[in-house]
Amino acid sequence: MSKVKVAVLGPGNIGSDLMFKILRSKNMDMAMLVGIVESEGIKRARGIGINTSTGGIDAILADPEIKIVFDATSAYAHLKHAPLLREAGKFAIDLTPAAIGPYYVPSVNSEQLGNEMMNVNMVTCGGQATVPIVYAVSRVAGAEYAEIVSCVSSVSAGPGTRNNIDEFTRTTARALEVLGGADRGKAIVILNPADPPIFMTNTIYAKVKRPDVGLEVITKSIDSIVEEIQQYVPGYRYRVRPLLEGDKVTVGIEVEGAGDFLPVYSGNLDIINAISAATGERIAEGILAKGGAV
Repeated sequence: MSKVKVAVLGPGNIGSDLMFKILRSKNMDMAMLVGIVESEGIKRARGIGINTSTGGIDAILADPEIKIVFDATSAYAHLKHAPLLREAGKFAIDLTPAAIGPYYVPSVNSEQLGNEMMNVNMVTCGGQATVPIVYAVSRVAGAEYAEIVSCVSSVSAGPGTRNNIDEFTRTTARALEVLGGADRGKAIVILNPADPPIFMTNTIYAKVKRPDVGLEVITKSIDSIVEEIQQYVPGYRYRVRPLLEGDKVTVGIEVEGAGDFLPVYSGNLDIINAISAATGERIAEGILAKGGAV
């Protein structure tokens, strides 16, 4: 086995962009793009020679050679998909805010990725952009409270994103606590109708327990996290460098997409796709190291 066969479930904007990222993979073979209707995404994939199906998850379950499945559908749908994929012995990388598996943000808990994590919960796009910053603050100064505001272009938010807004805020807020280390977290998402469309922007506020550690220590911790994320997402950068006012830390982050399939203003989709693809790459590498066994 030279590459591990993977499938993308959901042929919308996220699934289509993810497909193009997987096509560059060293360890993954883009075996199938799956939907439930004959959509533009299905036609696009078929047009470049990718195997497609409108049979939904059943098409993936019927192929024992597919070892990794990227679920880019909806939180509601993933609740149904998760137990089926687990029973079939396939790794699920969940790009929905269903929050079934353990939260996974590589710059925070990459050491937890392994066979015991058969359902990898990628939190949300806002979570991937902001949880690492809260973690960077909390590990040196503690965090009594963390609040994030993710602002994305409305044209980059498709039906799936809009239908999952409530799950987005709940899942992101919880991840700020579980992985970010905040005692209490809150998440807000804004769909900005500006024309021309804006890049994804994220404002992170944290009320710290030990402001006496000083801005220099806090900034150094955040800088190291930003540099790590840039390995996956080169367009991830400061919009506002860390500020410390009393016990409140404020940071602004902007995300520019790579433009693989989606426009560069869709940094919100690009960040979760890029990090999910990198996660799949690591899982595939582990499978190959064991001779193809999951």
